[in-house]
Amino acid sequence: MIKKPVAKVTNRKASTFKPSTIKPQTQPQTIKKNIARATDLPTKTQLVAQAERQNPVADSWPKALWSKASAQQVASNKLADAKTQVVVDLSDRRTYVYAGDEVIASYPIAIGKKGWETPTGSFQIIHMRHYPIWRHPITGKVFEAGTDSPLGDRWIGFWTDGRNEIGFHGTPEIDLVGTAVSHGCLRMRNSDVRLLYDQVSLGTAVVVRD
Repeated sequence: MIKKPVAKVTNRKASTFKPSTIKPQTQPQTIKKNIARATDLPTKTQLVAQAERQNPVADSWPKALWSKASAQQVASNKLADAKTQVVVDLSDRRTYVYAGDEVIASYPIAIGKKGWETPTGSFQIIHMRHYPIWRHPITGKVFEAGTDSPLGDRWIGFWTDGRNEIGFHGTPEIDLVGTAVSHGCLRMRNSDVRLLYDQVSLGTAVVVRD
């Protein structure tokens, strides 16, 4: 539920990955979990953003209406690591990071609410940004980049229709993480999304399952 225009953040360049072909699958592959679940801190991470052609943005997955926002893109020269995979379990409301067959991290997340469900399937990370800036699609209010921004400290996009995107992002509303409150994006505590950002790269596989 977040939107944003771009307020220029230092001269950093955006990282954009153009996958050969990423086709969401109706039934995402099943991946075994081998980690005990940590206690979830209830928190929420709503995100809706509109991606603009020259400045792709973070967004959500609205079924009735696409919300807008624009995020500042920041440089990232990381290459995709074929052995790393991110698995999102919507029923658990957790994200698991795999290095081969081993789970190396697990984070609680907020997922899409009814009518704005997070899309399931197999994807790849296509955009990564530090401190995205967000503009409210209706009021036009600009939310500056930073920890208190609706998009938090990081943006990691993995789904797009060519105009809009869905992805992981931070949130200042940590009490809502673990609930279904977003417009499709996956909200995380800022401390967690920073860790996830450093564990993945453009091209890293993302599997979202019910």
